[in-house]
Amino acid sequence: MSRLGIFVDRKTLSNSEQLNALIRCRDVSEELGHDVDFIFPVDICKIPKMDALFIRARTDPMNITYVAARMAKFHGIPVIDDSESIQICSDKINMYSHLMKKSVSLPKTIFLSRNDLSVEHVSHLFDEMGSPLVVKEPSTSFSLRVEKVHSVAEFFKVARRFIKMSDWIVVQQFIESKYDWRIGVLDGKLLYACKYTIPSVTFKIQASVNGHLIYCGVESVPPDCVPPPVIQLGIDAANAIGSGLYGVDIKNNNGDAYVIEVNDNPSLESGEDTCYPLVYQTIVSHLLRT
Repeated sequence: MSRLGIFVDRKTLSNSEQLNALIRCRDVSEELGHDVDFIFPVDICKIPKMDALFIRARTDPMNITYVAARMAKFHGIPVIDDSESIQICSDKINMYSHLMKKSVSLPKTIFLSRNDLSVEHVSHLFDEMGSPLVVKEPSTSFSLRVEKVHSVAEFFKVARRFIKMSDWIVVQQFIESKYDWRIGVLDGKLLYACKYTIPSVTFKIQASVNGHLIYCGVESVPPDCVPPPVIQLGIDAANAIGSGLYGVDIKNNNGDAYVIEVNDNPSLESGEDTCYPLVYQTIVSHLLRT
């Protein structure tokens, strides 16, 4: 009998949706004949005793989840997310560089250092890429430190704040859309697909508005209702990063599809898998090769 470790922290269990998703994962694993241990950071020494590890806590090279992924790799234990994917997806410059190398369709994207921040250069960006522009701090996640700017003055206000956190910033063409596709990919194959409907008060899937967190709507979509080029683009983007589990965000505008980003450790607690009842079975079977 194989043993699956599910790495969690207190924040993972902070709401009922996340807790229910973890319980579903445990139940599916046990139905497949595996034992399951929930592993908290204080129990990280248990990882070498596992046959596979599924990380369900926020991933970042600077926190304990990265240590967990590295520990699993060191002991030859299959792990999602793997440490290489965590490193790439946690740094948007690294992530976009991987996508560019494989010629994955992106909005116009450039990287700026603090030495590039001149009025002349930024004015040229607006001329070349249009207005508004999207400015991102590379280590951002959950739509934090992602801002839309409409003028040179507004650009500098945001850029000066972000450049204090990083030596570089990402600047992208703004792609108008009412929703994002989220394409879940595991080992180069479609795992699930859904639409994230963007709240009318923002352009992001999650934002703080007047002190309140606003979330996107989630609609699981059967594969035959997803444009085939969107699915293929999601798979191509995931393959540019690795062979693990990824959630690829795509905007489809006037028939053209663009990858906005690739996420490791994609969420599965908001109904993304409603039309895909075998999601957890597929993940567990992949990890334990059953």
